Amino acid sequence: MRRKVAVIGGGIAGLAAAWELARHDTDISVTVYEGSDRVGGKLRLEQVGGALVDVGAESVLARRPEALTLFEEIGVDGRTTHPAAVGATIVSGGRRWPMPSGTVMGVPSDPESVRGLLTDAEVQRLSDEPLAPLTADDVSVGDFVDVRLGPAVTDKLVEPLLAGVYAGHARRISLDMAVPALSRAAHEGRSLLEVAREAQLAALSAPTAVLPVFATLVGGLGTLPPALEAALLDAGVEVRTRAVVRELRPDGDGWVVGAGPTTAVVEERHDAVVIAVPAHPTARLLTDIAPTAAGQLARIDYASMAIITLAVDGRPDALAGTSGFLVPPVEGLTIKAATFSTTKWPWLADAHPGRTWLRASIGRHGEEASLQHDDAVLVETALTDLRKVVGDLPDPVAAHVQRWGGGLPQYAVGHRRVIEVARRDLPPTITLAGAAYDGVGIPACIASGRAAARALLTP
Repeated sequence: MRRKVAVIGGGIAGLAAAWELARHDTDISVTVYEGSDRVGGKLRLEQVGGALVDVGAESVLARRPEALTLFEEIGVDGRTTHPAAVGATIVSGGRRWPMPSGTVMGVPSDPESVRGLLTDAEVQRLSDEPLAPLTADDVSVGDFVDVRLGPAVTDKLVEPLLAGVYAGHARRISLDMAVPALSRAAHEGRSLLEVAREAQLAALSAPTAVLPVFATLVGGLGTLPPALEAALLDAGVEVRTRAVVRELRPDGDGWVVGAGPTTAVVEERHDAVVIAVPAHPTARLLTDIAPTAAGQLARIDYASMAIITLAVDGRPDALAGTSGFLVPPVEGLTIKAATFSTTKWPWLADAHPGRTWLRASIGRHGEEASLQHDDAVLVETALTDLRKVVGDLPDPVAAHVQRWGGGLPQYAVGHRRVIEVARRDLPPTITLAGAAYDGVGIPACIASGRAAARALLTP
């Protein structure tokens, strides 16, 4: 008799889990339950100004193998493409500076590379790094960098990079989870500057050094979920949308999944379950099954954000020569970053030569007030901030606001321990996957989903 496995959640982690199950064991029947009307989670395309463009995640880290491997497995690798050879910038003192090369999450390998972006006094403080081993198990990235390299490095370099990844704050995010290389150095009492230099040398000598750092698919990363869904259907996986899972309860040595509208919940028994929804709905499903795990997962905070995508006619000079910029909070702007999509992605520029797309992000953990406005206000806020940074910019011919409520989990100090305790409390036939556990990037989520599936495949 075929084993039945439920995958709760049709984001990229859940889809990757379903793919891993389907491709490795033909004796397993897999059902994906997705609460919304589409799979893909934060990978999404929307029509803006005559083009379908990404309004969620737009690229993957190409120097990790997971996403590119998945592209190849489902036959979309022929559409893999990379950014144009233009660098990003960072705003400091009201102007844009080239993003320093050879940094580890903002920690520079060469103090001279950030002179100008930092004042002479701040560069001197950075150079005079005091060495003392970290005695605590974990500490926030910002608090540790403050002590070692000075608050200016945290505020002007580390903070904007972490905000771009987590939509969080450097002085709240776990060093151990966000930058494990620096965490190891911290406990060994080693220089962070030295670690950054070693990381730069290792990156330059690695086999992946010849590869671009990032990649996407022609047509946008949002084309990945439907392609993966099609591959899953071909492999015999059942994908149910508009199927909110409302109950998970034990039934002998298996599990009953109750899903659908509150007035018409359909129950089905499964032998094992991958839960790949955010931490809070996961906690609710586990309350009676694994109360310790549920309690741990309920502690995880999430940040909300919005992506404002603008289309303008022509090719504004203000957007040439750079892929976008990051904004440290100390600059006092509402937007935290901007991407000049047409400059960054040649496929988009080639497909639409008379129009330019760019996008800005708003929202950090604990700053939800910045999002509590209607779409028109967010568009105007983004446009005002963009003009403060780049200067003259035409009025948009189209705009789209994509709100991601509770979009990014916050890896607070001690997060790794929280996840370890939660996973130890789970029955062996329930596994967890997704951004809350093993990394927030697309490759990390794919790896998380596949690992959750393999744990159920292993006798």
